Amino acid sequence: MSFRSLSLRAELIQALPKNVTKPTDIQTLAIPALLKNDDVIAMANTGSGKTLAYGLPILQLLKTQQADESSLRALVLVPTRELAMQVTNALSDVASALALNVLSLCGGIDKEDQKQQLLNQPEVVVATAGRLLDLVNEGVVNLSKVQHLVLDEADRLLDMGFWNDVRTIAEQTSKSRQTAMFSATFSQELKEKAQLLLNNPQQITAHQENSVNQKVAETLYLVNKGSKPNALIALIEQYQWKQALVFIGAKDNADKLTKKLTKVGVATAALHGNKSQDEREQTLEDFKSGKINVLIATDLLARGIDIKQLPVVVNYELPAYAETYVHRVGRTARAGKQGIALSLVCHAEMDALNAIRTLTERELPVNELEGFPVTDKPSTGESKRAPRDKKANRRTQNKKSIKQFQGKSKRTNRGDK
Repeated sequence: MSFRSLSLRAELIQALPKNVTKPTDIQTLAIPALLKNDDVIAMANTGSGKTLAYGLPILQLLKTQQADESSLRALVLVPTRELAMQVTNALSDVASALALNVLSLCGGIDKEDQKQQLLNQPEVVVATAGRLLDLVNEGVVNLSKVQHLVLDEADRLLDMGFWNDVRTIAEQTSKSRQTAMFSATFSQELKEKAQLLLNNPQQITAHQENSVNQKVAETLYLVNKGSKPNALIALIEQYQWKQALVFIGAKDNADKLTKKLTKVGVATAALHGNKSQDEREQTLEDFKSGKINVLIATDLLARGIDIKQLPVVVNYELPAYAETYVHRVGRTARAGKQGIALSLVCHAEMDALNAIRTLTERELPVNELEGFPVTDKPSTGESKRAPRDKKANRRTQNKKSIKQFQGKSKRTNRGDK
């Protein structure tokens, strides 16, 4: 199968990146359906080329369809600013071959600058829902002529609470629009909501539902919770990875682990929601260029970030949601390459592991990590609070003044999940 056999214009094919020589499975299935102007629900593993799977046919349709004037006619909604910029970069080169303009609209970037860019009347906008609605409400963006709407990483849009915004945006687009929904996982809730936005969609599946890319070699180690930092350091020293993306649950923990690795001489940086846009971009650039060997990230990066030829992903902590595991390990083995996914699992995470096993329908056995014997005991599920509560009650009964009841205030930190 070649791109020419998919009825794509020669200009588009010639503008493809040099490493894109033949269509992937999702491109082979989705491009013909979208070129027919059908609505599409598409499921494909991360790293399988879905951006071009919807981008190429929509760009061709925009060039083919007559427009009275240059106006916004295609809209791609994404959950994060990182994905918005990635998609924009991927589409811009091929769009320029057809004299079409692509613009990214997302938070973290000066709104006035974006208003100025909108004066160039882009035909394609890639946007996060919040920033787009801001500009729509200010009367700067008109969605009434949008004929093509794409929801990229649709389940993430739902998980992150953007679905009401998505519906509000969709209602302002053309009633005759084409709608496409792409993601690596589809929950039953998302499937039900999709029916309200799409019209008799073609359902395209390039892989088994909720599966992990077969080119990812998964290994799981059972270790003590307190041994995880040293276990990670030992693995880094053993394999001498030039690049490793390490996923962790909370922002504070990401910073703490970064300090520990830096202390032993590993070039490490953290990436999470507390970082500014400039810091995020610089950190990612340093990681891609090799200035940083290990990137500690929260699930801000679990989806949509394309780091070419990333050799290994490490789950320092298992995610709270099983679907997130699929997206995390999908950061490696992209574009047909081989990849490694290692997970450090403690007894307290066995419920999370079992949820991942159920979702992916894989056994995922845990192994011993040499030099790190497991001494922690599995949780029995019984509460150990009762004796302490009794002591607390006795202390309360002995207190005489209000001041004695005023304990030290505690500050809690919310993790960037």
